[in-house]
Amino acid sequence: MAPVFDTARFLPDDLLARLRERAPVHDRENTFPNDDLDDLRAAGYLGILVPTAFGGAGLTLARAAELQQRLAGAAPATALAINMHLVWTGVAKVLHDRGLDDLDFVLRGAAAGEVFAFGISEAGNDLVLFGSDTAATPDGDGGYRFTGTKIFTSLSPVWDHLGVHGLDTTSPDAPKMVFAFLDRSDDIVARDDWDTLGMRGTQSRTTELRGAHAPATRVVRRLDPGPQPDPLVFGIFAVFEILLASVYTGIARRALDLAVDAAKSRRSKKTGASYAADPDIRWRIADMALAYDALPPQIAALSADVDGQVDHGGRWFSLLAGLKHRAVTAAKAIVDEATLVGGGSSYFAHTELSRLYRDVLAGQFHPSDPESAHSAVAGAWLGPVDA
Repeated sequence: MAPVFDTARFLPDDLLARLRERAPVHDRENTFPNDDLDDLRAAGYLGILVPTAFGGAGLTLARAAELQQRLAGAAPATALAINMHLVWTGVAKVLHDRGLDDLDFVLRGAAAGEVFAFGISEAGNDLVLFGSDTAATPDGDGGYRFTGTKIFTSLSPVWDHLGVHGLDTTSPDAPKMVFAFLDRSDDIVARDDWDTLGMRGTQSRTTELRGAHAPATRVVRRLDPGPQPDPLVFGIFAVFEILLASVYTGIARRALDLAVDAAKSRRSKKTGASYAADPDIRWRIADMALAYDALPPQIAALSADVDGQVDHGGRWFSLLAGLKHRAVTAAKAIVDEATLVGGGSSYFAHTELSRLYRDVLAGQFHPSDPESAHSAVAGAWLGPVDA
């Protein structure tokens, strides 16, 4: 039997306690958790997916997913923010494992403590990876200048490098989707507009690209618009969905733990018995546990398939979208139930369950949203809609 992975090696209890203590402060004050980032960088967390040959921890995607569940249970916004950095390091690992060195510079940078952010989302762009409203203009030397607006750019105050995409409509072989990495410059402006219901610590601000330049050495792909079998596209989708599912699964576990604690500590004035003995409360917690218990094995299985380069063919995207959708849906339902078990005190903004209730709502806005997840799964099982 394989030994149990020691998540405490990278996220010891004392570190998690500090992160949990800071989380409500950053939520209340709408600030970025700089101290959390410093602690995680010092612990080598930015390099957990970086192979040891590059100076990282060399963990598998499955192990990183376990860590993200643990981190999200302490500080959901911190976990979601770090997720976006881990997405790029995970994509770099996916490519490196397949003999492609396109993103090896990401692995080297992450091992050195540099922060990579995810600049793909655009308002109203349901094509996501397959199209862009951002203009990618060739510079004549193999590089590009990007002009457009990105939304939900987590890590806005602290990133060193921003991974973006845009559409080249002027080259002889246009149109082409261009994926590249930008360094901070005066041509990139982050609006101070992150004032949201939950996940406030991520500081996922709107980012304006005003001709921001990526040299040829940082242009990693030029692809035809639309769905592509390219390893970069697969890597982004796979790592993004799996790590997102991990964050919301971590929130679900924390809500379940808080509900159990509440049931054991509360007593009925009517009967004098602990709520842990109340059949309705027991049913609620059992229902929560039944939903939660299904999530970690699914994450572990799909992560292992990515690590092991398993070929799911045309089913890959529906499996990944389905995983993210199930994790978010279950987490939201679990948090809802936990607030009922916790009672009226859960309604107060200072309580952890109140914060989890608001934080878990962000899950429905991440790709794949419910509509695209159902479309992907229907397509996998029924095929395309007849013209």
